[in-house]
Amino acid sequence: MLKRRDLLQLAGGAAIFAAAGMPEEGLTQGQPAATVLPFSASFVVEAAKNLAAKPFAAPAAADLPAPLANLSYEAYVAIRAKPEGLIWAQDPGDFVIEPLHRGFVFTTPMQINLIEDGLSRRLDYDASKFIFAGVNLSAPPTNLDFSGFRILHRADSGDLREMAIFQGASFFRSSAPGQSLGVTARGLSIRTGDPRGEEFPVFRGVWIEKPTRAANSLTIHALLDSESVAGAYRFTLHPGEATIVDTECALFPRAAMDSFGLATMSATMLFGPVDRRGVDDLREAAAETSGLQMLTGAGEWVFRPVSNRNALQISEFVDENPKGFGFLQRKRDFDDFYDEFQHWERRPSLWIEPIGDWGPGSVELVEIPSDSESAQNMIAFWRPKAALAKGQETDFAYRQFWCWSPPSSPPLAIAMGVRSGHGAGRNLRRFQVDFRGDVLADPARVADIKANLNVSPGKIASLRVYPTPERKSCRVQFDLDPGGENACEMRLTLESQGATLSETWLYRWTP
Repeated sequence: MLKRRDLLQLAGGAAIFAAAGMPEEGLTQGQPAATVLPFSASFVVEAAKNLAAKPFAAPAAADLPAPLANLSYEAYVAIRAKPEGLIWAQDPGDFVIEPLHRGFVFTTPMQINLIEDGLSRRLDYDASKFIFAGVNLSAPPTNLDFSGFRILHRADSGDLREMAIFQGASFFRSSAPGQSLGVTARGLSIRTGDPRGEEFPVFRGVWIEKPTRAANSLTIHALLDSESVAGAYRFTLHPGEATIVDTECALFPRAAMDSFGLATMSATMLFGPVDRRGVDDLREAAAETSGLQMLTGAGEWVFRPVSNRNALQISEFVDENPKGFGFLQRKRDFDDFYDEFQHWERRPSLWIEPIGDWGPGSVELVEIPSDSESAQNMIAFWRPKAALAKGQETDFAYRQFWCWSPPSSPPLAIAMGVRSGHGAGRNLRRFQVDFRGDVLADPARVADIKANLNVSPGKIASLRVYPTPERKSCRVQFDLDPGGENACEMRLTLESQGATLSETWLYRWTP
């Protein structure tokens, strides 16, 4: 049985427990804590509970030497761990951990602890294990901890690929083999898009279990903290054709929380065929995601393209016990973008499958105006209807698929693209929505196909359907008359012989 003294030492240092309001009893004066002690996942849950019972204290971020705090992006990314600074690189296992230095905008310290054979030890910062490139340091820094860590996975060829990265607040990213990083996930979002202002929780510390080769998975425990809540997280990463991340969390609010997001993700949308207004760019598109896919609790497949708006837009898709949602990249050809540098076609889709019932709530979509392709201006998350009560533990679990395509997809035609331009009249806006799927190859069904299109407010000035069975596709073209409105919601499905042939396509037009 672990005693209080063991729990203090188990952190591998006093920083986390000082923030939690725990005394440093059991630590030898002037000496570091014991670095090899038993670990239990319940320890992180208990630490989060104790942390939430105390006032929030922001982690110190002002201890960086000036040359590190004032780095340019180019100078920062040139800092990297030496081979001897990589964790488990010489072991026969499939996972390698690369600690990431603090600097640039990544100033908040993260404590990293390693678990081997059930024992935990703190990873001590050592400047000699980093290459600083052109950074001019008068003296090597000490006791900085880290800004995060990168996870490398060894393929069958023996080569290491970047599988995931945890860095900055509670942000992390992953990808499938052959992809580059794109969509960013968060441990938790608080008041995103809320006039009261957004709150960004941080991972104060992590405990990474050294995996066995037989397990073929990596488990990370993380302690989350912010003004409103503390939480204990457990991430289990499974490599494969898709990288699967099983996520479990226990949240302990410091105050009642009525606006928070689960499974939050963000992605870049600069422009595409539906929103090229004011864009002078030779590329076809610049976007990490095509849109937001949802599988509702009632079993309806819904797809909502995203757009770089002229003004902030927030959309709410009310549901109960959702079966899945996520940002999908449906464009997988180079010709969809013509960008040799960014290769948007290689960005991962991120699909979420809730584990257990999440009850009533809504999938929220926030579209933020942006003129930079480095800004992830599309944000989506699940917002529970019920608020979290102060001091009451609430648990959630879900599975993430970082993939080329989700594990489940509509057994219907899907909306592969949408274009927009001037309509036949002065105030009309023309749309073309292209559906594709095997169901559209049936000549008998296609002969009787029709488009069910609704708009509110506004009206449809014309509507045409162009099926092409030999290409398994169907184009729907229509002119929207907004009638002086500032926003029009559209809903479109294909139908034949009384049966639905497509997913539900949704879109909001704005000037």
